[in-house]
Amino acid sequence: MKISTKGRYALRLMLDLAEHQGDGYVALKDVADRQEISKKYLEQIVPMLTTAGLLKTTRGASGGYRLKNPCEEYNVYQILKVTEGGMSPVACLEDERNQCGRSAMCQTLEIWVGLEKVIREYLEGITLQSILEKSKGKKHYQI
Repeated sequence: MKISTKGRYALRLMLDLAEHQGDGYVALKDVADRQEISKKYLEQIVPMLTTAGLLKTTRGASGGYRLKNPCEEYNVYQILKVTEGGMSPVACLEDERNQCGRSAMCQTLEIWVGLEKVIREYLEGITLQSILEKSKGKKHYQI
């Protein structure tokens, strides 16, 4: 499994908004400048996060974006799932019900189910708040 640029940038966007949540609504241009990401690229990511109910938006001179909930309520899994379209390591696990005609006799299915569980549990255990707390006073690395 490989996380796309869209997923990595979405996580950076969400972290930036979490870091600046006391500033009210944050302009996308400011996030783009701080994160060194194209504003146009962020404009493609924001609707996905807004539709998923992760962001609030407002228009106007003081418009921008902010987290809909406190940053401890967001985890890496939910952000990546929105932007990546799922987090399954194999196609047969992408749907809620396995559509593969071989699933009843598949010798490797258990491996993929286990891997998916490990990935989900690991990423669900990392919140925006925990990332911010760990990074205080540390050099920031680009994701």
